Amino acid sequence: MPPESPAGLLRALFDAAVAAAQPALSLAAFLPEAPRGRTVVIGAGKAATTMAQALDAAWPAALSGVVVTRHGQRQPCRRIEVLEAAHPVPDAHSVAAAARMLDAVRGLGADDLVICLISGGGSSLLVQPAAGLTLADKQAINRALLASGADIAAMNCVRKHLSAIKGGRLAAACAPARVVTLAISDVPGDEPAVIASGPTVADATSCTDALAILDRYRITLPPAVRAALEAGELETPKPDDPCFARCEYHLIATPMRSLEAAAAVARAAGVTPLILGDALEGEAAEVAKVHAGIARSIAQHGRPLTAPCVLLSGGETTVTVRGRGRGGRNVEFLLALAVALDGHPRVHALAADTDGVDGAEDIAGALCDPTTLARARALGIDPKASLADNDGHGFFGALGDALVTGPTDTNVNDFRAILVR
Repeated sequence: MPPESPAGLLRALFDAAVAAAQPALSLAAFLPEAPRGRTVVIGAGKAATTMAQALDAAWPAALSGVVVTRHGQRQPCRRIEVLEAAHPVPDAHSVAAAARMLDAVRGLGADDLVICLISGGGSSLLVQPAAGLTLADKQAINRALLASGADIAAMNCVRKHLSAIKGGRLAAACAPARVVTLAISDVPGDEPAVIASGPTVADATSCTDALAILDRYRITLPPAVRAALEAGELETPKPDDPCFARCEYHLIATPMRSLEAAAAVARAAGVTPLILGDALEGEAAEVAKVHAGIARSIAQHGRPLTAPCVLLSGGETTVTVRGRGRGGRNVEFLLALAVALDGHPRVHALAADTDGVDGAEDIAGALCDPTTLARARALGIDPKASLADNDGHGFFGALGDALVTGPTDTNVNDFRAILVR
């Protein structure tokens, strides 16, 4: 797609957002001084490989360690072992990776340093089931949460209380060593306790909170595990726990910084950007209707700004899967946006996940333009029926409008750009 075309500009904005979140740009600035003792590196997430490579290149002293990333994203790292596991539903490799990390930090002393590299996806990649739970239980609960429409904070509250490594428990395993966590945020609000379920961060939620979420979405548990939650036996370490006394946390990349990078590219192209926010949540189809309304207002009234302009937003919407489709919050958003715009002649859009994976698909997202609905109907595809079936991936795939980037090795969540010409 030529860079001067609407699709070319939208892709350039997405590429700028992804580039701004690459660890090689920012990680070195947050490194602590080398300790008197050992330096051990651990970590989990879709950006684990690039974070480990950036750390390995910048660290001036001896180090060792192990991190885990998504299957298919491992790259060589000189001094840090890189493992692979499954996302968004954990597998046996996720459990093995957690065990390896706990072994790596066992027996550390006060002169030792742990550098923990955390990015989105870590909740699935780093799994140690709580007592009484099996991996199969965790997989079933994960699938149910992913299809429920629960937001990421609610999902991770449950995950923390059903884990022996999340919700600050990894920090407890590192004590009395100093722990420095370097993180890339993929959650609305950049809350450390939510990113990858906060393995090195104190947890303010409770077993009661986790039970309320499970009950709200009608997700069942093994009776013994439910009883343990009700008795408070699976409580996470709280902010006053001494295991956090020597822990610090730094965000090295965030959704807002990526949106600002995209905005700079838009300005250079003579297009006025408006960042609607980096923490938008809600059902993807409903969020799309709001975006469509703003785009129509700009086209018709020149409010809240005049064209040419681009609306930029980030965050993490949800999809309550009721149809037979594969879900994917970015394609769901974009299909709902196209339906709401009904072929508006001046509006083009892109929605994609900055990690290159929308839902469980190896597709980042998609693009739409004023011809999207007409082209679909010419193929015998009913856009509204596809939306009702949660089949955004099938819809845009049939049109040839899916955005396939491959793994980007970073993750600052969803990216949406709506261009009004």
